[in-house]
Amino acid sequence: MSETAVRWRKEPSLCVVLASKGYPGTYEKGKVISGLEEQRGQKDLFVFHAGTSFQNGNLVTSGGRVLGVTALGADMSEARERAYRAAGEIHFEGMHFRKDIAHRALKKQ
Repeated sequence: MSETAVRWRKEPSLCVVLASKGYPGTYEKGKVISGLEEQRGQKDLFVFHAGTSFQNGNLVTSGGRVLGVTALGADMSEARERAYRAAGEIHFEGMHFRKDIAHRALKKQ
């Protein structure tokens, strides 16, 4: 068993889930995912894999909820903008995501 140190951050964060065509019902698998390399190394941006696998040397979809694109920001508006910008740079056939994430939180700021 390994141990990991948890460090809390004060900045708000926001996650946009990239889903497969057909999700939450029957969804397609095996679609090649592109655009992840461009996200690597961006400060306070994290891409969590949920429904991915490797096939013939390619990263492909293997679940309904494929990726969670998460960004931190100085405020919720900045976190939202950064997460949506990164989500828009990632692609796979049939990809979709909600476009109304955090709209209520932004109204409360």
